[in-house]
Amino acid sequence: MKSRVSSVFLVLLALTCLELARAADRPLLTIDDWFNWVYTSHLALSPDGRSLVIATERPDWDKEIFRDDLWLYRDQNPPVAPILLTQSERDSFPEWSPDGRWIAFLSGRKKLSGEKDADKDSEIQQLYVISANGGEAFAVTTGEDRVHAFAWSSDSRTLYFATRTPWSKAENEAYEKQWKDTEEYRESERGDVIFSIALEEALRRRAGEGARAGDEKEAESGKTPGAISIASTPFRVYGMAVSPDGARLVFGTEPISQRQEDMGDYELYLLDLKAAGARTPIQLTHNQALETELRWAPDTSHVFFRVTRGSVEGAYEDVQDRVYWLDVGKGKTERWAGDFGGAIEDYAVLPDGTLIFVGLLGTQMQLYTQATPASRSVQLSGWPGSYEKLAASRDTSRFAFVHSALQKPTEAFLAESAGKLAQARAATNFNQFLAERELPRGKPYRWTSTDGTPVEGMLTYPPGRFEAKNLPMFVLIHGGPEEANGEYWEGDWYRWGPLAATQGWLVFEPNYRGSAGYGDKFMKAIQPEIVSAPGKDILSGVDALVRDGIADPNRLTIGGYSYGGYMTNWLITQTTRFKAAVTGAGAVENASDWGNDDTTFDDAFFLGGRPWEVPKRYQDEAALFQMDKVRTPTHIVTGSDDIRVAVSQNYLLEHALHSLGIPSKLLIFPGEDHDLSENPWHGKIKIREELNWLQKYCPLTPAEVPAAAGAKP
Repeated sequence: MKSRVSSVFLVLLALTCLELARAADRPLLTIDDWFNWVYTSHLALSPDGRSLVIATERPDWDKEIFRDDLWLYRDQNPPVAPILLTQSERDSFPEWSPDGRWIAFLSGRKKLSGEKDADKDSEIQQLYVISANGGEAFAVTTGEDRVHAFAWSSDSRTLYFATRTPWSKAENEAYEKQWKDTEEYRESERGDVIFSIALEEALRRRAGEGARAGDEKEAESGKTPGAISIASTPFRVYGMAVSPDGARLVFGTEPISQRQEDMGDYELYLLDLKAAGARTPIQLTHNQALETELRWAPDTSHVFFRVTRGSVEGAYEDVQDRVYWLDVGKGKTERWAGDFGGAIEDYAVLPDGTLIFVGLLGTQMQLYTQATPASRSVQLSGWPGSYEKLAASRDTSRFAFVHSALQKPTEAFLAESAGKLAQARAATNFNQFLAERELPRGKPYRWTSTDGTPVEGMLTYPPGRFEAKNLPMFVLIHGGPEEANGEYWEGDWYRWGPLAATQGWLVFEPNYRGSAGYGDKFMKAIQPEIVSAPGKDILSGVDALVRDGIADPNRLTIGGYSYGGYMTNWLITQTTRFKAAVTGAGAVENASDWGNDDTTFDDAFFLGGRPWEVPKRYQDEAALFQMDKVRTPTHIVTGSDDIRVAVSQNYLLEHALHSLGIPSKLLIFPGEDHDLSENPWHGKIKIREELNWLQKYCPLTPAEVPAAAGAKP
């Protein structure tokens, strides 16, 4: 027995030495590496499945912007890297024409000062088209209003698009004269018009064949010359799709202001494209759900959609994301993948009508298929980690996706069929430089909460210290709350666990009650204790890690953003064990948060009512009224234009801490809303300063900070 134990010890020692040697061979991940990650925002696969358009977002540090570019990948032998298709830095949402000859996309290439629009961007997003063979893109639409959504006709001859109801030059001037720079909060809002425009007309204008009679008058009216108005709606159009037979168009609506105040603003409508003149939209849905991602089934009778908030079946409730289809003739809605216990994060429809979807279950996002609503979901045999951004081919079994894991940074891939997922070929190598770094390893961690509920999360270890003991720990709390931490790569300011691990921290990311991927009951279990219930899950997880000897009880820190910031603000009122906290865009007082938030439904649902209906609960579940218990030095960040969690919440937190003499610091990023998407320097400064704050109030020793390759100890 003694000899066997010794052998096991020697094997473990050898493996540890091997890991340390490997770590010394590769440079460590730096903050510069981390923020040069290329994010794939959208994929569009050609009808024949052999060409892929990839929309990316990446930082341009000199211009202080995020570039939105389109790349074209052609599947050929030998493989060739994607080529840059557009160069305006503001191109997104590419869609192939059904004949495969053209690619339409949205682009914010023109700027106007003082634009009065519900959209905060100063750029006017217009519809462009480019040949699949490359060349110069050309504008299909013009005017003073952004294009909100578009779709190709089934014969590729027409483009449909939606904009806010255009105002003529005279109407705009009269409004400016009356109101100057005053904003009418609701009264100035107006709905959308859906237009059609022939591709031939756009090509004629591109060729410079001269003005058409009436062009000047149309331009004066504020609409795109040559565009024909086919329908109007009092709402904003967020998405549309044309049936495969070209006979019908379905579109989805949302509030003009994009404030979630009435679920009746979110519905699906149908237009008969064969009718002459203006069409009256036919309302297809009457529910309490937010429908999105509209796609026609090949049978031309059904429309698929995903629900990301609310309920199709009854009264409003927040449950995991689901997929349905609607028989547009009979008005019958059926749920797909009802047997799947997790959340459906994305989906596509294959040419034979099979549903392929990304299913979040625990810490993995895997691919599944389902042949009919009544059949069982089947998990495809693929790779561990996370799949996302599905794109199916119209005419073949091919499909594209994005995949990542903790040690496999994000890239796009192309698969021949669902049965050959594991043999998918890489279409990009945008993040290969990250794969050449010494990346941290991680694994799921499970514990039991105070009331016996099983809970799971992720542990990410410093490079070279996988499964080490007694480590300084950073608790990083995800937002949502209907999100989850898992086996994926996301190199940004929001989910930055691997970067923190590279600095020497054991990173604990708990999937507390309220998280997706563990069933609807688990997700709804925070009602009406919106912070106190998940807070117990998080603290019991910290206790378990200390008890297991994994985390050092004397060096614990905590942080999060959005709902993660909300939870951080609460937890520092419940315990003094955290040496430092870093929080961002988190609420501290529920009534004003409900009033300023653009998504008020979830607040009222989880708290059990509006502020005047359950006032005690709004106070009991708010950190502000327990601030006298805080002893943790706290770093705070916020965007100056945030309305998801109003900047006033962060001023309130800082003022409370300052008045109590608790070390604190508030950073306000100008021009940023909730997602800090305007200037890449803001996210980088956020993480730089948060790491400095953790080190200041819970310092790591030089021996605990992983050494870069070639560096002297």
